[in-house]
Amino acid sequence: MSSGLFDYSNFPQISGELFRAVQRRDLFDDDKRIVDAEPRASPDLVFERYLARRDDPDFDLASFVDDQFKLPEPVGASPDLAASRSMAEHVSSLWGALTRTFEDAGGAGSTLVGLPNPHVVPGGRFREMYYWDSYFTAEGLAAADRTDLVAGMAGNIASLIDRFGFVPLGNRAYYDSRSQVPLFYRMLRVLEREEGFDAVEPHVGALRTEHGFWMDGRDRVADAEGAAAHRRTVGLPAGAVLNRYWDDRARPRPESHLEDRRVADRVPVDDRPALFRNLRAACESGWDFSSRWLAGDDLTSIRTTELVPVDLNAVLFGMESALAEWLPRVGSPEAGERYADLAARRRTAINRYCWDPDAGFYVDYAWVDGRPSERLTLAGVVPLFTGAATPDRAAAVADRLRDDFLRPGGLVTTLEDTGEQWDAPNGWAPLQWMAVAGLRRYGHDALADEIAGRWLDLVRSSFEETGRMAEKYDVRSVGEAADPGEYDLQYGFGWTNGVVTALSAGQ
Repeated sequence: MSSGLFDYSNFPQISGELFRAVQRRDLFDDDKRIVDAEPRASPDLVFERYLARRDDPDFDLASFVDDQFKLPEPVGASPDLAASRSMAEHVSSLWGALTRTFEDAGGAGSTLVGLPNPHVVPGGRFREMYYWDSYFTAEGLAAADRTDLVAGMAGNIASLIDRFGFVPLGNRAYYDSRSQVPLFYRMLRVLEREEGFDAVEPHVGALRTEHGFWMDGRDRVADAEGAAAHRRTVGLPAGAVLNRYWDDRARPRPESHLEDRRVADRVPVDDRPALFRNLRAACESGWDFSSRWLAGDDLTSIRTTELVPVDLNAVLFGMESALAEWLPRVGSPEAGERYADLAARRRTAINRYCWDPDAGFYVDYAWVDGRPSERLTLAGVVPLFTGAATPDRAAAVADRLRDDFLRPGGLVTTLEDTGEQWDAPNGWAPLQWMAVAGLRRYGHDALADEIAGRWLDLVRSSFEETGRMAEKYDVRSVGEAADPGEYDLQYGFGWTNGVVTALSAGQ
């Protein structure tokens, strides 16, 4: 089995002797700057120049990197608008600032992967397409009557599936071994809502291919005795098959190499490959990082691959349900019936393994331990978002959200304050959106409106104070998040703009 799509030796900024030298010197506050840099000459020539000069007495590595690479700048700087601009005017201006084209990407030594259409990127250090971000951005674009951009972005996702058989986390070579929350089907739902099924039909085959990627190994684990796993599939007793997050590479992430090495220095050498894989798998979840993935108190105890995540499986239920609905419309009724059966089986398994009756909440399932996780997180709203929840359990989730998760600025991500960015006191736009949409789906409109109102008030008041849209917020103190995680707080910001636009349109 190949560990990834790309030969990293073709990219001197993400592997090899020059890359290691840059990391040893800790030249950049953010490792992502060097892996996104573009060589000014061919990679082979850059490397030969390095070998020829590195032993010179006056060799300066920082100057060499600056001479040989074009270093990237943040994307989506604040547009030139009057200080009295409203948040809505600001967000409207950002659609253009955050839209990038990638038709000519992928030149010699560039880590970018080409895309056929313009794409709205998150902003700041996130200069490229990101998979699950794209859906939440698309909801806002549709509300802003920019369905043309939504259609193009869906086409970009489909193009990646056609080329690679899955959707990489982002269109960078170093994301070649992991995907992200598979919300392509939800982007297609947006298109269906706005333009009808004709806009969806060309992409049904790609969606089916993506499902196959996530289910690789299904037959192997379904026939195993007890619990077993292969890549992203997990076989559980009685023939149930659910999924987990995974990464085919077990080494430090190029974009966070130094951070991963610092964590690895605190564990035995033999444990480091598993550590790296679990860090990468958490990145595939989008929740990088959170107490949700930890067996202990810090990242050395991360165990992402030992968990069946409730959100991933709820989203795959949604994908299977969509395929069951759409395949008969493209002339494959028998295939549609098979996906309907898969969706029904998955819904049953989610409600068997990912429901904690004592907590009255959906949780991840620790398949290695054979029990539900004790961590309560906002991932538990996703069965409501995709329709996998039962009505009585949706009501219990609503009660738990109201009693334990609701804060002055919206919903807190987890109930634990660890310093990791996907924990308390932080709130994130995609989770607010899925909670609000899920509650409305099950008729809990008053709570949904309360959450939406608090979140919009928080983002608006923060904008009026700072003049910018942030990646995440502190829902407890009602302001920008103070805990940066492994990188500084970013601005732009695609999914925040998308969610506030869509929620505002629904108010």
